[in-house]
Amino acid sequence: MIFSVLTLFPGIFASPLKESILGKAAAKGLVGFNIINIRDFADDPHRSCDDTPYGGGPGMVMKVEPIFRAIEHVKEVHGRARFVLLSPQGRSFDQFTAERFARSSHICLICGRYEGVDARVLEYVDEEISVGDYVTSGGEFPALVVIDAVCRFIPGVLGNDESVSAESFREPLLEYPQYTRPETFMGASVPPVLLSGNHEEIRKWRRKEAIRKTVLKRSDLLEGFQASDEDKRFMREIMEEFPE
Repeated sequence: MIFSVLTLFPGIFASPLKESILGKAAAKGLVGFNIINIRDFADDPHRSCDDTPYGGGPGMVMKVEPIFRAIEHVKEVHGRARFVLLSPQGRSFDQFTAERFARSSHICLICGRYEGVDARVLEYVDEEISVGDYVTSGGEFPALVVIDAVCRFIPGVLGNDESVSAESFREPLLEYPQYTRPETFMGASVPPVLLSGNHEEIRKWRRKEAIRKTVLKRSDLLEGFQASDEDKRFMREIMEEFPE
């Protein structure tokens, strides 16, 4: 899979894409990264990519022409892609969007800056994505979030491809608690069931604890939860632990 990124600050991507899971995936040839400087497509000696907004107002707006030329460059040099603008006005990025993106062969992420991009840029993108209801200085760090989340769905990227299926948000539940050595630390012990070797009891414990965490921390996720009979029993037991 190929990720192209259009940005005014390509240096931001230099280290993250070479480290840890992303770096290993690139070394294996599972993913490729094209980091493209939008300034290379400006048409003036100062390589200007922003200007004051029509109608007045604070800040600067990224110009449409350099972004358009960069998009055309991606199409000509790197082939067909899905063009995605990182924007706080976009649709919320979630685990299901990450999985959908992972089925594409080429994603091009466009990083806005300043007060945003000229609205005419939207005519040349396939969708807008937001990583949350907050504002960052630009689209670069949201782009890294998207890249990392999407790469986890690419076969061979993770050491164990089953890992992604058990993670939070794969369904409307948070992930169950995890433990490793030592067995006891400062008086806090690993739950005995995890040491029992009884795989069915471990499965039940993990399922119930995933439901418990979701109820206590993100009950909003349960609105779309299709509970099995076992899940409903776990939920009743959990609620009985909190008498009114």
